[in-house]
Amino acid sequence: MHTSDMNTHFDPFVIPFTLGVIYLFAVVVWRYVKWFAELPEADRRAFRHALFTVRSLKAVREVVEEALLHKSILRVNPLLWYMHLSFALGWFLLIVIGKFETSAYLKEAFNPPHVHVFFRYFYPEEPFRFHRGFNYAFLMDAVLLFILSGVALAWFKRLRASWLGMKKTTKHTRGDRMALAALWVVFPARLLAESATCGIHQTGDFLTHSTGMALAGMVGPDALRMMELPAWWIYSLALGMFFVAMPYSRYMHIFTEVPHIFLRHYGIRGGDKPGSADNFQIQACSRCGVCIDPCQLQSAAAMNDVQSVYFLRDRRYGLLTDPVADNCLMCGRCETRCPVHIDLNRLRLNSRTARAEKAVPLTDDRYAYLRGEDRSEGTGKVGYFAGCMTLLSAPVMTAMQRIFDAAGEEVWWADKAGGVCCGRPLKLSGETDAARRLMDYNKALFEKHGITTLVTSCPICLKVFREDYHLEGIEVIHHSQYFLRLLEAGRLKLKASGATLTYHDPCELGRGLGIYDEPRAVLARLGTLAEPKQTKKHALCCGGSVANFVLNSQQENRIATDAAAVYAATGAETLVTACPQCKSTFRRNSALPVSDLAEAVAAALEVPASAHRIPAAAGRTAAPAAS
Repeated sequence: MHTSDMNTHFDPFVIPFTLGVIYLFAVVVWRYVKWFAELPEADRRAFRHALFTVRSLKAVREVVEEALLHKSILRVNPLLWYMHLSFALGWFLLIVIGKFETSAYLKEAFNPPHVHVFFRYFYPEEPFRFHRGFNYAFLMDAVLLFILSGVALAWFKRLRASWLGMKKTTKHTRGDRMALAALWVVFPARLLAESATCGIHQTGDFLTHSTGMALAGMVGPDALRMMELPAWWIYSLALGMFFVAMPYSRYMHIFTEVPHIFLRHYGIRGGDKPGSADNFQIQACSRCGVCIDPCQLQSAAAMNDVQSVYFLRDRRYGLLTDPVADNCLMCGRCETRCPVHIDLNRLRLNSRTARAEKAVPLTDDRYAYLRGEDRSEGTGKVGYFAGCMTLLSAPVMTAMQRIFDAAGEEVWWADKAGGVCCGRPLKLSGETDAARRLMDYNKALFEKHGITTLVTSCPICLKVFREDYHLEGIEVIHHSQYFLRLLEAGRLKLKASGATLTYHDPCELGRGLGIYDEPRAVLARLGTLAEPKQTKKHALCCGGSVANFVLNSQQENRIATDAAAVYAATGAETLVTACPQCKSTFRRNSALPVSDLAEAVAAALEVPASAHRIPAAAGRTAAPAAS
């Protein structure tokens, strides 16, 4: 006899589910309160100011698109998208429709969660099947079938990731395995329990009714009655187990990706050192695995278990080791794939900070060289900062001198005769305080010489100048942007060679700063541009990253050789890049001749058409160019 016959909504089998819900709610609330309380006051203030603004509406839109509909995964892998959609949207609809069904039948707006979760047990004859045109039994069966199809895909994915178009799938922790085992039981158990009840009472719809009648025919009505209550117990136990394991598994992302999306829209991302905002990002990773395939450490260097999904997993559980933290190109290819836009490079960077600064303590003696004489040369409102790698590439320096001369530009050379590093390599190693010493020194040097435009050939330098230097009144541009400006002003003229060129987007310049169009606009004046298969935000890293401290030269060369082959496949005569580090790496591993953009421009120079100086852009700092 169902307890509903006694006009109650309770049976002992609901206890595991109820305890699981209470435990999950307590853990999630405790974590939210703790993480928000530990945010810096500036972040909490930013949160309060942004809460009732249009940014919240944009965040809500992204939550729907990514947390429920998984729009980004759809663009990458439709089968994987369907699997995630069936769990996220399917379970959401099961809860919402079930709640409407229960409220419509009971004529109560509020009732305990277990009532609509176990509605078929408490109200087996479904006297309120239709309400205002809704066939709730049909809708609930359709959603359950949708979820079960996703469960089947998940089983196949564990057996053969390649069946879903993935080279690799993620590896699980103990908490993941507990939660996943429960999750795989939850929905088949629900189908069995509801079908048993529907078979006994000859109710339900196309799925539960047909399954129930099939069960009744197989085992008989009496045996089906004996099966019914154990089936509901299994369903409740599986739910309770899943909720208890959830905070210690990948599925915690369900509760953290939503606040992470809101915080990101509010401009709260954390900093160069670990902080409370990092918790929301680290826990927001669902370990969907779409960031694994783009990683060249796996595809070219056969390195597994160091990709961003594993880095986040290990950091989440306090298991992060130096080899995992340090073994990353920081090329950003994984970030372009992340469905919820986790700031993977920043998290990787700040994980190195505490360790690095303990290992190399800051002392004044270490920076005695910063008190040396000013070795800059020349005068002018345009300054040129070569950077370490450009200084090691004499042809690029010569090309820049020729271009400046051809344009009639008076230039202040910051480091032509030697100088101080921009600080980004130190920052990438985690030595953020040490990097700040170098940044302060260079910033004072730039301000001392009164430049209004700072040009650099190195994307690594450009990124740190724009993001960390705060050069008010100084426009910071890449040499590709500077060349295009000179060409458009008529201060340079180039002879088109008619050659076929292919262009490599450096990671820091392209994905890092969104500068894609200007180099191509310059190259279009030199010859025909042949785009590789993977280009712009999907461009391959050269492998010569200053951010990776684990790769040996052989592994670096394998990555570069694989990438160079993609550019050679375009049929181009020359590979052009806009980064001295990339040029150096490709030259050792490319079948094509490799040139920096500055060398290509210098080789095509004609007599300048105008001696007018480039318009200064004083009083503003350039924003990253739009892609």
